[in-house]
Amino acid sequence: MARPPMPDPLALLDIDSLLTEEEREIQRGLADFLDARARPGVADRFERGVFDRDLARELGAFGVLGMHLTGYGCAGLGPVAYGLACLELESVDSGLRSFVSVQGSLSMFSIWRYGSEEQKREWLPRLAAGEAVGCFALTEPDAGSDPAAMRTRAVRDGSDWVLTGTKTWITNGGIADVATVWARTEDGVRGFLVPTTARGFRAVDVPAKLSLRASVTSELVLEDVRLPDTARLPHAEGLGAPLSCLNEARFGIVFGAVGAARDCLRTTLDYASTREQFGRPIAGFQLTQAKLADMAVSLGGCALLAVHLGRLKERDRLRPEQVSAGKLNNVREAIGIARECRTVLGANGVTLDYSPLRHANNLESVLTYEGTAEVHTLTIGRALTGIAAFR
Repeated sequence: MARPPMPDPLALLDIDSLLTEEEREIQRGLADFLDARARPGVADRFERGVFDRDLARELGAFGVLGMHLTGYGCAGLGPVAYGLACLELESVDSGLRSFVSVQGSLSMFSIWRYGSEEQKREWLPRLAAGEAVGCFALTEPDAGSDPAAMRTRAVRDGSDWVLTGTKTWITNGGIADVATVWARTEDGVRGFLVPTTARGFRAVDVPAKLSLRASVTSELVLEDVRLPDTARLPHAEGLGAPLSCLNEARFGIVFGAVGAARDCLRTTLDYASTREQFGRPIAGFQLTQAKLADMAVSLGGCALLAVHLGRLKERDRLRPEQVSAGKLNNVREAIGIARECRTVLGANGVTLDYSPLRHANNLESVLTYEGTAEVHTLTIGRALTGIAAFR
């Protein structure tokens, strides 16, 4: 006898039972908000290549921006609650989760962790409310996986600093009010808060993207941008500072990838239960069920890994190589699920009427940014063998 399809494939392994009631309430509340406000029209925004700027204030009012930070208008919630928010955001679109990750885990975290008290008071409440948008400028045209090769320089001129260089693939760059810019100085890599209204600063959006289209990606050009010393992040010394910020954002990706894959599988389960061929729903064929079962098991494993890493982070026991393992595995599995879901959808799957191929395109960027699959593989390899194979 046929039964109704499982509404949430994560119920297969009862992932919900691993969460606290507060975490479940936060997840449900955000899911309802996104269903009402962000999910409608996301395919159209993807097709047109636009980001809904009004969502920043609404997400700020909901308490999502910098929700894992404390003080200065931030919610101060735990790692798993933040991860679940990333899951729900990316279930809508990776570009939306990217906006929140960059705002909270890169821009805000860099100020919260390395900024002066004055910098925190100036920027964090506005960023948490969505009244201001931040971006994080580390990657350069010739320095992606090797940020130590950056060419952007900050030179002392009296009591000021003068910044010159180019940053690329910067999420939120074209809509940002402040950019955390990392530059080489005589004393090593340092971070600077650059108002985007500063003379000599300009942002040019990357055109003709095939991925993360409902998100802003820009090139930042700094031509002799003069800043006072109060713009320097006083506690950021060396490359370890920006890398620690990236680790915060990567943690969110571990959960976010689960959200994208879950949405693909939900969409496909619904489709397979109603699409009929040869006189019966295609969900009733063994080959289709084999695909669905394999994907559900893979998705459940990704969710278990994400929650486990979140609990480690709660106890301050999460190591960088563990975050690398989570990002590498979950994004790789999510791409596989998205592609397999498209095969179940048949020709319909290549249209924007269904989400899997949109998610697959987005996940190609997620696989690359904040550490490529190759870099995370070598990070894990170094942890296992004690030998660094990067050079």
